[in-house]
Amino acid sequence: MSSQRIRVTEYLELDTATETWHCERCGHAIGSGREDYKRGLLLHDRDPREIHPARFEGEHSFAPDPTWCRIVEYYCPGCGVQLETEYLPPGHPLTHDIQIDLDALVARASEIREGQAR
Repeated sequence: MSSQRIRVTEYLELDTATETWHCERCGHAIGSGREDYKRGLLLHDRDPREIHPARFEGEHSFAPDPTWCRIVEYYCPGCGVQLETEYLPPGHPLTHDIQIDLDALVARASEIREGQAR
């Protein structure tokens, strides 16, 4: 079976031949296409004040309050490219944001390959 990668996001691909998530930049195999791709990534839980520093002194500084907001960054373990960022309330579970019907996608990719072979 030949490799058939489909780009899902800027730096995320899904290989329909191996049913595996891959980093588009370095080709690192992230994990099973049947699971959340984020499980195979490195993550950094950031203090939002590092990203959005206070613009003014005082209570209303326009900086996110870390008791209300956290920033989670996801990185490829192979090359370090940042694949995703989430703004979440503290304690909120990480989001499963991409759910692909992999069986249908694999079947469609197979149809396309067979059509090109004719």
